[in-house]
Amino acid sequence: MTEPTQSDSRLPIILVDDEKHIRLAAGQTLELGGYEVTVLERAEPVLAQLDEAWPGVVVTDINLPGMDGLALMRKVHEIDPDLPVILITGHGDISMAVTAMRDGAYNFIEKPFSSELLLDVVRRAVEKRALTLENRQLREELEAQSAPGPKIIGSAPAVIQMRRLAGTIADAPADILILGETGTGKDLMARYIHEHSSRREQNFVAINCGAVPENLIESELFGHEKGAFTDASSRRIGKFEYANGGTLFLDEIESMPMTLQIKLLRVLEERAIERLGSNQLIPLDLRIIAATKVDLREMSERGEFREDLYYRLNVVRLDIPALRQRREDIALLFQHFTLVASNQFGREAVPLSAERMHSLISHDWPGNVRELRNLAERYVLLGEGCTFDFDNRPITEDATQLTLPEQVERFEKMLIHAELERHGGSIKDTQASLGLARKTLYDKMKKYDLDKADYK
Repeated sequence: MTEPTQSDSRLPIILVDDEKHIRLAAGQTLELGGYEVTVLERAEPVLAQLDEAWPGVVVTDINLPGMDGLALMRKVHEIDPDLPVILITGHGDISMAVTAMRDGAYNFIEKPFSSELLLDVVRRAVEKRALTLENRQLREELEAQSAPGPKIIGSAPAVIQMRRLAGTIADAPADILILGETGTGKDLMARYIHEHSSRREQNFVAINCGAVPENLIESELFGHEKGAFTDASSRRIGKFEYANGGTLFLDEIESMPMTLQIKLLRVLEERAIERLGSNQLIPLDLRIIAATKVDLREMSERGEFREDLYYRLNVVRLDIPALRQRREDIALLFQHFTLVASNQFGREAVPLSAERMHSLISHDWPGNVRELRNLAERYVLLGEGCTFDFDNRPITEDATQLTLPEQVERFEKMLIHAELERHGGSIKDTQASLGLARKTLYDKMKKYDLDKADYK
Protein backbone atom coordinates (compact mmCIF):
# COMPACT_ATOMS: atom_id res chain seq x y z
CA MET A 1 0.00 0.00 0.00
CA THR A 2 1.32 3.43 -0.87
CA GLU A 3 1.48 6.26 1.58
CA PRO A 4 -1.65 8.34 0.88
CA THR A 5 -1.94 12.08 1.24
CA GLN A 6 -4.23 13.13 4.07
CA SER A 7 -7.58 14.33 2.72
CA ASP A 8 -9.65 17.13 4.19
CA SER A 9 -12.56 14.91 5.17
CA ARG A 10 -10.97 12.01 7.09
CA LEU A 11 -9.03 11.83 10.32
CA PRO A 12 -5.42 10.63 10.04
CA ILE A 13 -4.11 7.33 11.36
CA ILE A 14 -0.42 6.36 11.24
CA LEU A 15 0.07 2.59 11.10
CA VAL A 16 3.59 1.21 11.67
CA ASP A 17 4.38 -2.48 11.18
CA ASP A 18 7.29 -4.27 9.50
CA GLU A 19 5.07 -7.16 8.36
CA LYS A 20 3.70 -6.40 4.90
CA HIS A 21 0.52 -8.50 5.21
CA ILE A 22 -0.46 -6.72 8.45
CA ARG A 23 0.18 -3.29 6.88
CA LEU A 24 -2.04 -4.23 3.94
CA ALA A 25 -4.87 -5.83 5.93
CA ALA A 26 -4.98 -3.34 8.82
CA GLY A 27 -4.47 -0.38 6.48
CA GLN A 28 -7.39 -1.44 4.27
CA THR A 29 -9.59 -2.01 7.33
CA LEU A 30 -8.90 1.48 8.62
CA GLU A 31 -9.43 3.08 5.21
CA LEU A 32 -12.76 1.30 4.84
CA GLY A 33 -13.55 2.57 8.33
CA GLY A 34 -13.31 6.16 7.04
CA TYR A 35 -9.78 7.12 8.11
CA GLU A 36 -6.90 8.53 6.09
CA VAL A 37 -4.14 5.98 6.70
CA THR A 38 -0.39 6.44 6.40
CA VAL A 39 1.37 3.05 6.52
CA LEU A 40 5.05 2.75 7.43
CA GLU A 41 7.39 -0.17 8.03
CA ARG A 42 9.75 1.80 10.28
CA ALA A 43 9.11 4.18 13.18
CA GLU A 44 11.64 6.91 12.42
CA PRO A 45 9.54 8.84 9.80
CA VAL A 46 6.56 9.10 12.16
CA LEU A 47 7.83 11.92 14.37
CA ALA A 48 8.22 14.43 11.56
CA GLN A 49 4.47 14.19 10.86
CA LEU A 50 3.32 14.98 14.40
CA ASP A 51 2.73 18.10 16.46
CA GLU A 52 0.52 19.06 19.41
CA ALA A 53 -2.43 19.88 17.13
CA TRP A 54 -2.27 16.65 15.08
CA PRO A 55 -5.80 15.18 15.33
CA GLY A 56 -5.05 11.50 14.72
CA VAL A 57 -3.83 8.32 16.41
CA VAL A 58 -0.63 6.25 16.09
CA VAL A 59 -0.94 2.44 15.79
CA THR A 60 2.42 0.69 16.02
CA ASP A 61 3.86 -2.78 16.39
CA ILE A 62 6.16 -3.18 19.40
CA ASN A 63 8.84 -5.17 17.55
CA LEU A 64 10.26 -3.01 14.77
CA PRO A 65 13.69 -2.71 13.16
CA GLY A 66 15.63 0.27 14.46
CA MET A 67 13.44 2.30 16.83
CA ASP A 68 10.93 -0.11 18.38
CA GLY A 69 7.30 0.67 19.24
CA LEU A 70 7.98 1.49 22.89
CA ALA A 71 10.72 3.96 21.99
CA LEU A 72 8.40 5.47 19.39
CA MET A 73 5.67 5.88 22.03
CA ARG A 74 8.08 7.71 24.33
CA LYS A 75 9.16 10.03 21.50
CA VAL A 76 5.53 10.68 20.53
CA HIS A 77 4.67 11.60 24.12
CA GLU A 78 7.58 14.03 24.19
CA ILE A 79 5.75 15.88 21.41
CA ASP A 80 2.33 15.51 23.06
CA PRO A 81 1.77 13.32 26.14
CA ASP A 82 -1.97 13.15 25.36
CA LEU A 83 -1.61 11.74 21.84
CA PRO A 84 -3.04 8.17 21.83
CA VAL A 85 -0.61 5.39 20.88
CA ILE A 86 -2.05 1.90 20.30
CA LEU A 87 0.43 -0.98 20.48
CA ILE A 88 0.27 -4.16 18.35
CA THR A 89 1.75 -7.05 20.27
CA GLY A 90 2.77 -10.64 19.67
CA HIS A 91 1.95 -13.34 22.22
CA GLY A 92 5.26 -12.89 24.02
CA ASP A 93 4.83 -9.11 24.31
CA ILE A 94 1.71 -9.05 26.51
CA SER A 95 3.46 -8.29 29.81
CA MET A 96 5.54 -5.66 28.04
CA ALA A 97 2.36 -4.06 26.62
CA VAL A 98 0.67 -3.99 30.03
CA THR A 99 3.71 -2.20 31.44
CA ALA A 100 3.59 0.20 28.49
CA MET A 101 -0.03 1.07 29.26
CA ARG A 102 1.03 2.07 32.76
CA ASP A 103 3.60 4.30 31.06
CA GLY A 104 1.00 6.01 28.88
CA ALA A 105 0.01 3.74 25.97
CA TYR A 106 -3.68 4.12 25.11
CA ASN A 107 -4.32 0.41 24.52
CA PHE A 108 -2.82 -2.70 22.94
CA ILE A 109 -4.06 -5.26 20.41
CA GLU A 110 -2.75 -8.81 20.38
CA LYS A 111 -2.00 -10.55 17.09
CA PRO A 112 -3.93 -11.98 15.38
CA PHE A 113 -6.74 -9.43 15.76
CA SER A 114 -10.08 -8.97 14.03
CA SER A 115 -11.04 -5.99 11.93
CA GLU A 116 -13.87 -5.19 14.36
CA LEU A 117 -11.49 -5.05 17.33
CA LEU A 118 -9.05 -2.77 15.49
CA LEU A 119 -11.81 -0.38 14.41
CA ASP A 120 -13.35 -0.28 17.89
CA VAL A 121 -10.08 0.53 19.65
CA VAL A 122 -9.13 3.14 17.05
CA ARG A 123 -12.59 4.74 17.17
CA ARG A 124 -12.41 5.20 20.93
CA ALA A 125 -8.87 6.57 20.68
CA VAL A 126 -9.93 9.07 18.00
CA GLU A 127 -12.85 10.21 20.14
CA LYS A 128 -10.50 10.69 23.08
CA ARG A 129 -8.11 12.69 20.90
CA ALA A 130 -10.92 14.92 19.62
CA LEU A 131 -12.10 15.60 23.18
CA THR A 132 -8.53 16.36 24.30
CA LEU A 133 -7.99 18.87 21.49
CA GLU A 134 -11.40 20.48 22.09
CA ASN A 135 -10.72 20.91 25.82
CA ARG A 136 -7.26 22.24 25.03
CA GLN A 137 -8.71 24.76 22.60
CA LEU A 138 -11.28 25.87 25.16
CA ARG A 139 -8.57 26.25 27.79
CA GLU A 140 -6.40 28.30 25.43
CA GLU A 141 -9.32 30.59 24.64
CA LEU A 142 -10.01 30.99 28.35
CA GLU A 143 -6.38 31.78 29.09
CA ALA A 144 -6.47 34.41 26.36
CA GLN A 145 -9.40 35.93 28.21
CA SER A 146 -7.60 35.88 31.56
CA ALA A 147 -5.71 39.15 31.17
CA PRO A 148 -6.41 41.79 33.86
CA GLY A 149 -9.79 43.48 33.64
CA PRO A 150 -13.31 42.22 32.91
CA LYS A 151 -13.82 40.08 29.81
CA ILE A 152 -16.93 39.43 27.75
CA ILE A 153 -16.62 35.73 26.90
CA GLY A 154 -18.46 34.35 23.91
CA SER A 155 -18.57 34.10 20.14
CA ALA A 156 -22.32 34.15 19.47
CA PRO A 157 -23.28 36.81 16.90
CA ALA A 158 -25.25 38.75 19.51
CA VAL A 159 -22.24 38.79 21.85
CA ILE A 160 -19.85 39.84 19.09
CA GLN A 161 -22.19 42.69 18.16
CA MET A 162 -22.57 43.69 21.82
CA ARG A 163 -18.81 43.68 22.39
CA ARG A 164 -18.27 45.76 19.23
CA LEU A 165 -20.88 48.31 20.34
CA ALA A 166 -19.38 48.48 23.84
CA GLY A 167 -15.98 49.29 22.33
CA THR A 168 -17.50 51.95 20.10
CA ILE A 169 -19.31 53.77 22.93
CA ALA A 170 -16.64 53.34 25.60
CA ASP A 171 -15.39 56.90 25.11
CA ALA A 172 -18.55 58.43 23.66
CA PRO A 173 -19.61 61.58 25.56
CA ALA A 174 -22.95 60.12 26.59
CA ASP A 175 -24.48 58.21 29.45
CA ILE A 176 -25.51 54.59 28.80
CA LEU A 177 -28.54 52.43 29.56
CA ILE A 178 -27.95 48.67 29.82
CA LEU A 179 -30.97 46.38 29.45
CA GLY A 180 -30.79 42.70 30.33
CA GLU A 181 -32.54 39.96 32.25
CA THR A 182 -31.48 39.05 35.77
CA GLY A 183 -28.16 37.20 35.75
CA THR A 184 -27.00 38.24 32.27
CA GLY A 185 -24.03 40.26 33.57
CA LYS A 186 -25.10 43.92 33.45
CA ASP A 187 -22.56 44.85 36.14
CA LEU A 188 -19.80 43.06 34.20
CA MET A 189 -20.71 44.99 31.06
CA ALA A 190 -20.60 48.28 32.95
CA ARG A 191 -17.12 47.46 34.26
CA TYR A 192 -16.03 46.36 30.78
CA ILE A 193 -17.06 49.74 29.32
CA HIS A 194 -15.27 51.59 32.12
CA GLU A 195 -12.05 49.57 31.74
CA HIS A 196 -12.01 50.14 27.97
CA SER A 197 -12.52 53.89 28.29
CA SER A 198 -10.15 56.77 29.00
CA ARG A 199 -11.67 56.87 32.51
CA ARG A 200 -10.15 53.50 33.46
CA GLU A 201 -7.59 55.06 35.84
CA GLN A 202 -10.36 56.73 37.85
CA ASN A 203 -12.95 55.18 40.17
CA PHE A 204 -15.68 52.79 39.10
CA VAL A 205 -18.44 53.20 41.69
CA ALA A 206 -21.46 50.89 41.77
CA ILE A 207 -24.67 51.23 43.73
CA ASN A 208 -27.76 49.01 43.61
CA CYS A 209 -30.74 51.34 43.73
CA GLY A 210 -32.98 48.52 44.93
CA ALA A 211 -30.73 47.47 47.82
CA VAL A 212 -30.44 50.82 49.63
CA PRO A 213 -33.35 51.93 51.85
CA GLU A 214 -35.29 54.86 50.40
CA ASN A 215 -34.47 57.10 53.37
CA LEU A 216 -30.72 56.57 52.86
CA ILE A 217 -30.24 56.49 49.09
CA GLU A 218 -30.17 60.29 48.66
CA SER A 219 -27.39 60.60 51.24
CA GLU A 220 -25.56 57.66 49.60
CA LEU A 221 -25.60 59.38 46.22
CA PHE A 222 -25.18 63.05 47.11
CA GLY A 223 -23.30 62.88 50.41
CA HIS A 224 -23.98 65.27 53.28
CA GLU A 225 -22.46 67.97 55.45
CA LYS A 226 -22.01 67.63 59.18
CA GLY A 227 -25.30 68.37 60.92
CA ALA A 228 -27.38 68.00 57.75
CA PHE A 229 -29.67 65.63 59.71
CA THR A 230 -29.78 64.03 63.14
CA ASP A 231 -27.20 61.27 62.55
CA ALA A 232 -24.88 63.35 60.33
CA SER A 233 -21.98 63.63 62.78
CA SER A 234 -19.42 64.38 60.05
CA ARG A 235 -19.15 65.32 56.39
CA ARG A 236 -19.64 62.39 54.01
CA ILE A 237 -18.67 62.16 50.35
CA GLY A 238 -21.45 60.62 48.24
CA LYS A 239 -21.21 58.22 45.32
CA PHE A 240 -21.53 60.97 42.71
CA GLU A 241 -18.59 62.87 44.12
CA TYR A 242 -16.50 59.76 44.74
CA ALA A 243 -16.98 58.73 41.10
CA ASN A 244 -15.89 62.16 39.83
CA GLY A 245 -13.57 61.63 36.86
CA GLY A 246 -14.68 58.02 36.51
CA THR A 247 -17.89 56.01 36.14
CA LEU A 248 -20.99 55.71 38.34
CA PHE A 249 -23.00 52.54 37.80
CA LEU A 250 -26.65 52.69 38.92
CA ASP A 251 -27.98 49.14 38.92
CA GLU A 252 -31.74 48.43 39.08
CA ILE A 253 -32.45 52.04 38.17
CA GLU A 254 -36.14 51.15 37.98
CA SER A 255 -36.13 50.88 41.79
CA MET A 256 -35.04 54.50 42.33
CA PRO A 257 -37.72 56.50 44.22
CA MET A 258 -39.64 58.96 42.07
CA THR A 259 -38.53 61.93 44.18
CA LEU A 260 -34.90 61.02 43.65
CA GLN A 261 -35.42 60.54 39.92
CA ILE A 262 -36.09 64.30 39.64
CA LYS A 263 -32.75 65.08 41.32
CA LEU A 264 -30.92 62.51 39.16
CA LEU A 265 -32.31 64.17 36.03
CA ARG A 266 -30.94 67.50 37.23
CA VAL A 267 -27.50 65.97 37.82
CA LEU A 268 -27.52 64.48 34.32
CA GLU A 269 -28.36 67.85 32.79
CA GLU A 270 -26.19 70.15 34.96
CA ARG A 271 -23.28 67.82 35.83
CA ALA A 272 -23.15 69.25 39.34
CA ILE A 273 -24.43 68.26 42.78
CA GLU A 274 -25.02 69.78 46.19
CA ARG A 275 -24.32 67.73 49.29
CA LEU A 276 -27.26 67.49 51.70
CA GLY A 277 -27.07 70.47 54.02
CA SER A 278 -24.96 72.53 51.61
CA ASN A 279 -25.68 75.26 49.06
CA GLN A 280 -22.37 74.84 47.24
CA LEU A 281 -22.42 73.33 43.74
CA ILE A 282 -19.75 70.70 43.11
CA PRO A 283 -19.02 70.25 39.38
CA LEU A 284 -18.82 66.70 38.11
CA ASP A 285 -16.99 65.02 35.25
CA LEU A 286 -18.29 61.48 35.21
CA ARG A 287 -19.98 58.87 33.02
CA ILE A 288 -23.23 57.42 34.34
CA ILE A 289 -24.21 53.89 33.33
CA ALA A 290 -27.68 52.79 34.40
CA ALA A 291 -28.94 49.21 34.21
CA THR A 292 -32.40 47.70 34.30
CA LYS A 293 -34.10 44.34 33.81
CA VAL A 294 -37.46 45.87 32.81
CA ASP A 295 -38.75 48.05 29.99
CA LEU A 296 -38.46 51.61 31.34
CA ARG A 297 -40.60 52.90 28.47
CA GLU A 298 -43.52 50.77 29.66
CA MET A 299 -42.92 51.88 33.24
CA SER A 300 -42.96 55.53 32.18
CA GLU A 301 -46.21 55.00 30.28
CA ARG A 302 -47.71 53.60 33.50
CA GLY A 303 -46.42 56.57 35.46
CA GLU A 304 -43.97 54.41 37.45
CA PHE A 305 -40.81 55.99 36.00
CA ARG A 306 -40.17 59.55 34.87
CA GLU A 307 -40.49 59.79 31.11
CA ASP A 308 -37.99 62.66 30.84
CA LEU A 309 -35.41 60.66 32.81
CA TYR A 310 -36.00 57.64 30.59
CA TYR A 311 -35.27 59.63 27.44
CA ARG A 312 -32.23 61.24 29.08
CA LEU A 313 -30.80 57.84 30.00
CA ASN A 314 -31.71 56.16 26.71
CA VAL A 315 -29.36 58.20 24.51
CA VAL A 316 -27.16 55.10 24.13
CA ARG A 317 -28.71 51.70 24.91
CA LEU A 318 -26.92 48.37 25.08
CA ASP A 319 -28.92 45.12 25.18
CA ILE A 320 -27.40 42.01 26.76
CA PRO A 321 -28.73 38.74 25.25
CA ALA A 322 -30.14 36.06 27.51
CA LEU A 323 -28.09 32.85 27.73
CA ARG A 324 -30.76 30.90 25.84
CA GLN A 325 -30.15 33.29 22.93
CA ARG A 326 -26.43 32.43 22.80
CA ARG A 327 -26.38 28.67 23.35
CA GLU A 328 -23.18 28.24 21.32
CA ASP A 329 -21.32 29.99 24.17
CA ILE A 330 -22.50 27.67 26.94
CA ALA A 331 -19.62 25.17 26.63
CA LEU A 332 -16.99 27.91 26.74
CA LEU A 333 -18.67 29.70 29.65
CA PHE A 334 -19.04 26.47 31.63
CA GLN A 335 -15.37 25.67 31.05
CA HIS A 336 -14.44 29.17 32.18
CA PHE A 337 -16.47 28.96 35.38
CA THR A 338 -15.17 25.48 36.25
CA LEU A 339 -11.60 26.70 35.73
CA VAL A 340 -12.20 29.66 38.04
CA ALA A 341 -13.89 27.44 40.62
CA SER A 342 -11.08 24.87 40.42
CA ASN A 343 -8.56 27.57 41.29
CA GLN A 344 -10.79 28.97 44.01
CA PHE A 345 -11.58 25.67 45.72
CA GLY A 346 -8.30 23.89 44.99
CA ARG A 347 -10.07 21.02 43.24
CA GLU A 348 -9.64 19.53 39.78
CA ALA A 349 -12.82 19.54 37.71
CA VAL A 350 -13.89 16.23 36.18
CA PRO A 351 -14.39 16.67 32.39
CA LEU A 352 -18.07 16.92 31.52
CA SER A 353 -19.48 14.10 29.38
CA ALA A 354 -21.00 14.85 25.99
CA GLU A 355 -24.44 13.83 27.27
CA ARG A 356 -24.30 16.26 30.20
CA MET A 357 -22.93 19.04 27.99
CA HIS A 358 -25.89 18.50 25.67
CA SER A 359 -28.13 18.80 28.72
CA LEU A 360 -26.55 22.17 29.53
CA ILE A 361 -26.97 23.44 25.98
CA SER A 362 -30.61 22.32 25.88
CA HIS A 363 -31.60 23.97 29.18
CA ASP A 364 -33.55 27.26 29.07
CA TRP A 365 -31.42 29.03 31.76
CA PRO A 366 -33.96 31.38 33.40
CA GLY A 367 -31.15 32.53 35.72
CA ASN A 368 -28.86 33.15 32.74
CA VAL A 369 -25.07 33.26 33.18
CA ARG A 370 -25.35 33.54 36.97
CA GLU A 371 -27.25 30.23 37.07
CA LEU A 372 -24.62 28.59 34.86
CA ARG A 373 -21.81 29.89 37.05
CA ASN A 374 -23.47 28.57 40.21
CA LEU A 375 -23.93 25.16 38.58
CA ALA A 376 -20.28 25.08 37.48
CA GLU A 377 -19.14 25.83 41.03
CA ARG A 378 -21.38 23.07 42.40
CA TYR A 379 -20.03 20.67 39.76
CA VAL A 380 -16.42 21.39 40.78
CA LEU A 381 -17.29 20.71 44.43
CA LEU A 382 -19.38 17.57 43.83
CA GLY A 383 -17.93 16.18 40.59
CA GLU A 384 -19.99 13.53 38.82
CA GLY A 385 -22.21 13.38 41.90
CA CYS A 386 -23.55 16.82 41.01
CA THR A 387 -27.11 16.51 39.74
CA PHE A 388 -28.49 18.84 37.10
CA ASP A 389 -32.04 19.44 38.30
CA PHE A 390 -33.21 20.02 34.74
CA ASP A 391 -31.90 16.69 33.33
CA ASN A 392 -35.29 15.02 33.41
CA ARG A 393 -37.39 18.01 32.40
CA PRO A 394 -38.51 18.90 28.86
CA ILE A 395 -35.61 20.46 26.98
CA THR A 396 -36.99 24.02 26.92
CA GLU A 397 -40.33 25.72 26.76
CA ASP A 398 -39.79 26.79 23.17
CA ALA A 399 -38.26 23.42 22.22
CA THR A 400 -41.41 21.57 23.28
CA GLN A 401 -43.23 23.46 20.54
CA LEU A 402 -40.81 22.15 17.90
CA THR A 403 -40.85 18.81 16.13
CA LEU A 404 -37.96 16.43 16.69
CA PRO A 405 -36.40 17.20 13.26
CA GLU A 406 -36.63 20.92 14.04
CA GLN A 407 -34.88 20.41 17.39
CA VAL A 408 -32.16 18.32 15.71
CA GLU A 409 -31.62 20.99 13.05
CA ARG A 410 -31.30 23.73 15.65
CA PHE A 411 -28.74 21.76 17.61
CA GLU A 412 -26.84 20.84 14.42
CA LYS A 413 -26.64 24.49 13.35
CA MET A 414 -25.33 25.44 16.79
CA LEU A 415 -22.60 22.77 16.64
CA ILE A 416 -21.44 23.77 13.14
CA HIS A 417 -21.41 27.46 14.10
CA ALA A 418 -19.40 26.71 17.25
CA GLU A 419 -16.79 24.66 15.35
CA LEU A 420 -16.44 27.27 12.58
CA GLU A 421 -15.91 29.91 15.23
CA ARG A 422 -13.42 27.76 17.13
CA HIS A 423 -11.36 27.10 13.99
CA GLY A 424 -11.52 30.64 12.59
CA GLY A 425 -13.60 29.59 9.57
CA SER A 426 -11.21 26.79 8.52
CA ILE A 427 -13.24 24.27 6.53
CA LYS A 428 -10.53 21.62 6.87
CA ASP A 429 -10.35 21.83 10.66
CA THR A 430 -14.13 22.05 11.01
CA GLN A 431 -14.53 18.92 8.88
CA ALA A 432 -12.03 17.06 11.05
CA SER A 433 -13.66 18.05 14.33
CA LEU A 434 -17.17 17.21 13.12
CA GLY A 435 -16.22 14.16 11.06
CA LEU A 436 -17.98 15.46 7.94
CA ALA A 437 -17.06 15.26 4.26
CA ARG A 438 -16.32 18.61 2.60
CA LYS A 439 -19.45 18.56 0.43
CA THR A 440 -21.64 17.55 3.36
CA LEU A 441 -20.28 20.42 5.46
CA TYR A 442 -20.77 22.93 2.65
CA ASP A 443 -24.33 21.71 2.06
CA LYS A 444 -25.18 22.11 5.75
CA MET A 445 -23.54 25.57 5.90
CA LYS A 446 -25.64 26.64 2.92
CA LYS A 447 -28.75 25.22 4.56
CA TYR A 448 -28.15 27.17 7.78
CA ASP A 449 -26.86 30.33 6.04
CA LEU A 450 -23.36 30.03 7.56
CA ASP A 451 -20.48 31.72 5.72
CA LYS A 452 -16.87 30.84 6.58
CA ALA A 453 -15.87 34.46 5.86
CA ASP A 454 -17.85 35.55 8.94
CA TYR A 455 -15.51 33.58 11.23
CA LYS A 456 -12.12 34.89 10.09
